[in-house]
Amino acid sequence: MFGFYAKRKIFFALSLGIILVGLVTALLFGVKLDIQFKGGTILKYSCTGPVDLEALAAAAETVLDNPVSIQEITDFDTGEVIMVNLNVTGDRAISIDRQNALGEAFNEQFPDNGFKIAESFSVDPFIGREFLLKGLMAMGLSAVLIVLYVWVRFRRISGLSAGVMALVALFHDVIMVFVTFVIAGIPLNESLVAVVLTILGFSINDTIVIYDRIRENMDLQRGKMTLPELVDLSINQSITRSINTSLATLAAITVAYIFATINHIESIREFALPMMVGIISGSYSTIFIAGPLWVMWKTRAHRTGLEAAPQPATATAAAGNGDGKGSGTGNGKRKGRN
Repeated sequence: MFGFYAKRKIFFALSLGIILVGLVTALLFGVKLDIQFKGGTILKYSCTGPVDLEALAAAAETVLDNPVSIQEITDFDTGEVIMVNLNVTGDRAISIDRQNALGEAFNEQFPDNGFKIAESFSVDPFIGREFLLKGLMAMGLSAVLIVLYVWVRFRRISGLSAGVMALVALFHDVIMVFVTFVIAGIPLNESLVAVVLTILGFSINDTIVIYDRIRENMDLQRGKMTLPELVDLSINQSITRSINTSLATLAAITVAYIFATINHIESIREFALPMMVGIISGSYSTIFIAGPLWVMWKTRAHRTGLEAAPQPATATAAAGNGDGKGSGTGNGKRKGRN
């Protein structure tokens, strides 16, 4: 049986190391915000390829006097560029007159491409800030509801402490997703909110499975195992299910990421990459973070709810088959529930 609790410091150090790398990267290179959070304009132009993206970006920056990033969309059959997306950032949305002037400039400098405006999406800065605030509120409300659910659902194993430790594990996953955005250079946008809310549900479901096994083993192994041993047993019994679920989900997201990368679909790629990291982090935090942290809370507060007696030689067999029947010397009778 693998000792997760005994090796907890190694896993804590690994997580802290990755988080520190992300924070240092954020301090050195800054955090990028997409127009959904800080304002700007997205312009979509239909065209015929090939397109000189560097020259196109230079022309757009000259007309708009704002930084511009360009994404091209190609036709699956011909491989030619059929759409160009311009992300224009700045302190205000681009007016209709300036959008028209940009289209005229494109057609003057690149007459063979036949640029036509297909879609325009503008966000003023104050709307972007409001959207960011509401996204943070949604994530915060989800976290509070998760703690309340775990508190009520697992009252018999000190539900409040279980909920708080589950929340710490979820914060770990959220930070890992944020670090992925920073290190990969992906601007923070609506994909961050979508990924975080998805990972919150995925990770807490995995954690609840282990908590449920801990609760069952408290009845089956009462008085036979210390709390760290009981939690290690519960995690070992659940780890195969957690890994298999994560691998199946990860495989599906990986396919989406590869497809988006090949076909230059940035919106899917910016969602799939952090989601892949979030799935790995969610499984990792469930196995290596939540359980050991809960044991530390319980043992330090002297509120284990279990007899801290050493495990007898016969307890291993009982723990392995999970039938709760004791064996050994004496009258052979097993204590009932307290």
